This record gives sequence, structure tokens and C-alpha cells, in this order.
Amino acid sequence: MTVPASRPVIAVLGLGEAGSLIAADLAAAGAIVRGYDPKVPAPAGVGAADSDAAAVSGASIVLSVNSAADAVDALRDSLPGLPTGTIWADLNTATPGLKERLAALGGRTVRVVDVALMSPVPGRGLRTPMTASGPAAPELAVVLGGYGASVEVLDGPVGAAATRKLLRSVFYKGLAAAVTESLEAARAAGLEEWLRGNIREELIRGDASTLDRLVDGSRRHAVRRREEMAAATELLTDLGVPPRIAPAARDVLDALIEQRPTP
Repeated sequence: MTVPASRPVIAVLGLGEAGSLIAADLAAAGAIVRGYDPKVPAPAGVGAADSDAAAVSGASIVLSVNSAADAVDALRDSLPGLPTGTIWADLNTATPGLKERLAALGGRTVRVVDVALMSPVPGRGLRTPMTASGPAAPELAVVLGGYGASVEVLDGPVGAAATRKLLRSVFYKGLAAAVTESLEAARAAGLEEWLRGNIREELIRGDASTLDRLVDGSRRHAVRRREEMAAATELLTDLGVPPRIAPAARDVLDALIEQRPTP
């Protein structure tokens, strides 16, 4: 790790779990860091500010790690104190449209970079894998990389990183939701340990061909599987477990049937 010879001032807005860990790691690596959060004190080594505007004053890089709901207000409130050319890195999980809105709001004053955190921050902190998009993404990657961050720069405009993250979230968070619902139903049926073991075995057996089997099998056997998920939906209802994922799967399979070419 090579700490930049001319250390920039890095402001971190939002000192929740992710923001605090990233800010603390930057400070420990030798960066000059200022942080602000109305509810959370700054971690050791991070200069505490009493507002967004105070935190970003004189900063060359701002990491916005508050929330998607606060992202626009944080930039709007900070704009008066931002030097022209400041990199505004939005690390919040948000839609590409929101990232584009931030870029438009920043105008010619700040250079907005869309950053996506690609794994949980606890246990990794600044070393959490990140993807970044936007014209200033390469510059941000060099600076943060100098302090130990791993930032993959994507070709494409602001919003490209958010698109990839959310597409991945559909799979990963959807899988987690399916597992949660199935285990809740199994618990109601007195079969939770059996199902936990079954799920573990399926995950262990997964390999490079699993994806093709899931996709091709769903299309090939859509009719039978739709009826299977309709029955599963009824079972969950009978067990007193509100079905959400099961009927969604049934509806997806129904749509696959409708997409089949007419003989």
C-alpha cells in the first residue's frame, strides 16, 4: 500500500456501520478524514464536523455513505462549501436514476462517481470490494487504492455500478428471501432441521452448471413447476405462513409458459 504523497482531505458523510468502518480505516492508513453524522460520533482518528457543509469544506473527495433517502439532500446541503472539481462518491445502494440525479445536481461544481459496495462492509471495512463508474471513477480508484481499497472501474456513465449491484441483489437477496420463507414454513411443519440440511447439501453440490440447469429447467418444465409452486403456496397458507416468494415463483413460471412460441 502506497499512501499518496500529497494527502487529500476526505470527507465521509454518514457514520453508520459502513461509513464508520471505512472512515476509520482511511484514517488508520494515513488519510486526513473528516466525518459527519447527526446521530453517530466520529470514530477515532476522524475529525468530527457539526454539519455536512463543515465536513466537506476544503475536501477534494467526499464519500456519501448515509442512505439513498438522504443522498440528494446531503449533496444539496454540501454544494455551497464544495470546491469546484471535488469528487463526490455516492456509496449508497440506490437506483441508477438516483445516481444520475446526483450527477445532474452536481453540475459543473462536483464530479459525481457512482460507487457500489459489492459485499458486506463489517469485517472488511475499506477493503470491501467496490465497483465505480463515471468520468472521475479512475481518479477516485487511484486515491482510495493508495490507502488499501479495492475499486474496480467500470466502463460507462454514473449509474453503471448501481445497475450491476442491483441486478446482483435480485439474485442474492431473492435467494435469501426464498430460504427464509421456506425455513419459516418448515418450522411450522416441524421439519426445519431436515430442510436446513437439504438446503446445505444443495448449496454444496452447486457448480458451474447449476445456473444453466436452473434457467433451462425452469423453461423446459414450466407447466409442472408452476403447479408445484401453486401447491406450495397453498401449503404455506395452511401452515399459517404468509406466502410471498412461493406465489412470486409461480407467477414467473406462468410468464415463462406464456412466452413459449405457439406450435
